[in-house]
Amino acid sequence: MQKTSDLFVKCLESHQVEYIFGVPGEENLDLLESLSNSSIEVIVTRNEQTAVFMAATYGRFTGKTGVALATLGPGATNMMTGVAYAQLWWMPVLVITGQKPIKHSKQGKFQVIDVVGMMKPITKYSSVIVDGARVPSLLSHAFTTAEDEKPWAVHLELPEDIAGEMIDDHFAPIEFEKIRRPIADEKAIARIIAKLESAKNPMILVWAWANRKRITKYLGAFIQQHNLPFFTSQMGKGVIDERYPQYIGTAALTSWDHLHSAIEQADLILAIGHDTIEKPTNIIENGKTELIHISFTEAEFDELYKPSLQVIWDIGNTMRQLSEASIDTSSWDFEKTYELANQAKALVHTHAKQHYDHPIMMPWRLIYELREILADDDIIALDNGLYKVRFARNYPCYVPNTLLLDNALATMGAGYSSAMMAKMLHPDQHVVAVVGDGWLVMNLGDIETAVKLGNDLTIIVLNDNAYGMIKRKQLNHDYKDFALDLKNPDFVKLAEAFGAKGYFIDDPKNFKQQMQKIINESWVKIVEVPFSYPMKIE
Repeated sequence: MQKTSDLFVKCLESHQVEYIFGVPGEENLDLLESLSNSSIEVIVTRNEQTAVFMAATYGRFTGKTGVALATLGPGATNMMTGVAYAQLWWMPVLVITGQKPIKHSKQGKFQVIDVVGMMKPITKYSSVIVDGARVPSLLSHAFTTAEDEKPWAVHLELPEDIAGEMIDDHFAPIEFEKIRRPIADEKAIARIIAKLESAKNPMILVWAWANRKRITKYLGAFIQQHNLPFFTSQMGKGVIDERYPQYIGTAALTSWDHLHSAIEQADLILAIGHDTIEKPTNIIENGKTELIHISFTEAEFDELYKPSLQVIWDIGNTMRQLSEASIDTSSWDFEKTYELANQAKALVHTHAKQHYDHPIMMPWRLIYELREILADDDIIALDNGLYKVRFARNYPCYVPNTLLLDNALATMGAGYSSAMMAKMLHPDQHVVAVVGDGWLVMNLGDIETAVKLGNDLTIIVLNDNAYGMIKRKQLNHDYKDFALDLKNPDFVKLAEAFGAKGYFIDDPKNFKQQMQKIINESWVKIVEVPFSYPMKIE
């Protein structure tokens, strides 16, 4: 005989689970006992939200399902923001929650809520395990569902009495093999080629869902082969090396932007990996620009996104087929496009120079100096604030997954958590988390998690003593300066209280030199930087 929790852990191991992140409770004790005898490392965080953020980032980097653990009731509700983050960002995550005994309970409904029902609207699959014999099939279904297109969050509830019950030894993990991705049929490829050959100014728009290694390889080859201009959404940054001369910029997709004058030259856009979580660009609304949707799943149509052709297969294989095809490009002329793109870039640099004259650190100076300090494959993880938008549009990315940002749920707390996971997976690369003062105090408990992990992680705290992004918008609407100011602690002393290193850089002229030294130091480092936004929209 074997305990259900032992079988549960064997199934997790069969799916190559390396880590479980979470805040366990008494309803998880059988599972914890089984995990103590396994190869899986349990990383205890200070809140359940952080656990899911870390598991989701694991899924983003590896393509495998990240796993997070919480108890019943408040533990499960604390997970919800992280689950929504993973769901909107298409990151494969399995969240496991405990529950009171479901067969016989002496505690009535104490702490009991319908966790499965709560999780269903924001997961791809949510279920309760009512019989230990069903563990292998339910876990296999959960992992397959999480990693299928679209990769999303899944949830399983393991009640306390089910986890501890004994079942026959013949129940075992289900063996499985990875499924090969399909390729587009010849007719679909021929239709794309016909559209391209009849166009005069085709372009490529790279969206977040194109963030896969194979896509980077073949899409990059296709762009260089045909000198095709490409631009990215904020979450599509880094898929293609932005040093390519064909890169014309990252667009602010909902309103006029310096880049839009160049984009408006397009009469055909290949939209690679689009999803409605990202705001569609309003330049497509003019009716003159034809769209081809190339993705893993069908397009969701709305008033702005109306592709005339859809190719729904593995994106990497589709781009490989296109890069190997013969395409007549004699009608293409990108001279005006590249001219306008260069003008837009020059205008941005003109604005950026103004930030160097300010006595407090401003966004563009921060962005440019971090880019100069960091190597091509070093990683920046952003929390949420106006600085995130500025990084997305102006920080050049050369390698996939080197600028981590959340423009889906756009929740506070995701940046620092994803930085911790990035450092665990890439210990030889510098990882810098850029966070606001509002976030760090809201989620400061997990500084202890980074210290416990021994991460050589650099955390830059942009301190404007306010919820700065909202305050700026408040002032631009000519509203009263009201209810958005903060009174912050001494961040250097706060860092030291947690066993981290604390630094304060008050003069932006010293930032680059000091940061070059700080990021090379071992251990967790918190760097407070007084920060300001320009009060008028640029």
